[in-house]
Amino acid sequence: MQLAGVVFLGVGLWAWSEKGVLSDLTKVTRLHGIDPVVLVLMVGVVMFTLGFAGCVGALRENICLLKFFCGTIVLIFFLELAVAVLAFLFQDWVRDRFREFFESNIRSYRDDIDLQNLIDSLQKANQCCGAYGPEDWDLNVYFNCSGASYSREKCGVPFSCCVPDPAQKVVNTQCGYDVRTQLKSKWDESIFTKGCIQALEGWLPRNIYIVAGVFIAISLLQIFGIFLAKTLISDIEAVKAGHHF
Repeated sequence: MQLAGVVFLGVGLWAWSEKGVLSDLTKVTRLHGIDPVVLVLMVGVVMFTLGFAGCVGALRENICLLKFFCGTIVLIFFLELAVAVLAFLFQDWVRDRFREFFESNIRSYRDDIDLQNLIDSLQKANQCCGAYGPEDWDLNVYFNCSGASYSREKCGVPFSCCVPDPAQKVVNTQCGYDVRTQLKSKWDESIFTKGCIQALEGWLPRNIYIVAGVFIAISLLQIFGIFLAKTLISDIEAVKAGHHF
């Protein structure tokens, strides 16, 4: 776990250095959408911290570190459980928050290359466009159809919204130009018209067993880690108590 944390931290810091964030940290606060690198760094910090606490705590028989390791995993486990239950009970609220999140990132699509790649991957993988449809790209200043825009991408969509042409071996990054100037009835001939929220809602029931399996596997690993830590703590305390007699 500690090694994986180091890898995540290394990848995240390298990505930031490539974008010049390390030389100007204010770039993080100026981005209105989410920077995927921040998520990578957060995962790396958590994994490294837990790995360090568990490894050093076990080697040095340090009860404080082992309790920290155990308590943090218990906290993460119950947070995951709470999020899953609340997401199931308040589906409309989750859908609205996801829509706001997606729209916020659409506005920042051209501001960060990692965010741009993330949205493109999501749209291509799910064959969708925008949160609820291609019109959502009006939220982005470059794709907006208003007369005030002088962008070449005006009234278009990103290439990831385009229906792939099997005959083309090279990706046409300009395939979405001027698409929304056409009649809506013709949009589905060249771009995906389904929103990504509907696509994800359709994806989940089809893959519910995979999602449940992953969740159960992660939960079992966490429970196993908690069990090992508690067992080691009990053994250390028992040995220390025996030395007092």
